[in-house]
Amino acid sequence: MIFDVITIFPEFFHGPFNFGVIRRGREKGLVEIRVHDLRDFTSDRHRTVDDRPFGGGEGMVFKPEPIFKAVEAVRQTEEAEVVVLSAAGKRFTQAEALRLSKAFQVVVICGRYEGIDERVIEHLATAEISVGDFILSGGEIAAVVVVDAVTRYVPGVVGKEESILRESFSDPAAETQLVEHPHYTRPAEFRGWQVPEVLISGDHKAVREWRLQAALKKTEKNRPDLLQGN
Repeated sequence: MIFDVITIFPEFFHGPFNFGVIRRGREKGLVEIRVHDLRDFTSDRHRTVDDRPFGGGEGMVFKPEPIFKAVEAVRQTEEAEVVVLSAAGKRFTQAEALRLSKAFQVVVICGRYEGIDERVIEHLATAEISVGDFILSGGEIAAVVVVDAVTRYVPGVVGKEESILRESFSDPAAETQLVEHPHYTRPAEFRGWQVPEVLISGDHKAVREWRLQAALKKTEKNRPDLLQGN
């Protein structure tokens, strides 16, 4: 699949896309990532991408024209996903990562300043996404999060694809989402702290039952919101 990332800071991506799962996907030819400088799609000598908001207020807003030009230049099909990264968007979930992974092309627009002209979201974007209930200085970090999460679902990228099925939020269709169970490795005793006996018992059924209960307990502790209403 193809990712096209539109940003005013293309240099930011020189590092993040060259490591781990994303690098593996690129080296295997399963994922292509193209980064575009939004200023290349401006028409004035100052390469202006933003302006003051109508109605007053602090900050600057990305103008619609450069973004429309950029997306129309890189989009290869009308079915391409066009994602705006914004604190005002819907929360990014594992289910959304899975949905986006089925697209041939995902165009990612990195917001910045006070935001993006709403006409981009209303008439160009297919999704407006937030990676969490907090504010980042720009969408570049969020873009790395989205690309990484989606890339993991591209067939052939992750070495042991069955491992994806055991991760937190691993079943997007499930009514109840759980965080992943705790993990332990050698030594079996460290500074007096023992690994749960069941994990070294060799009883695979008991291990599966322990992991489910441990996942429920950890979800209740760290993410009780996932269990509300269930």
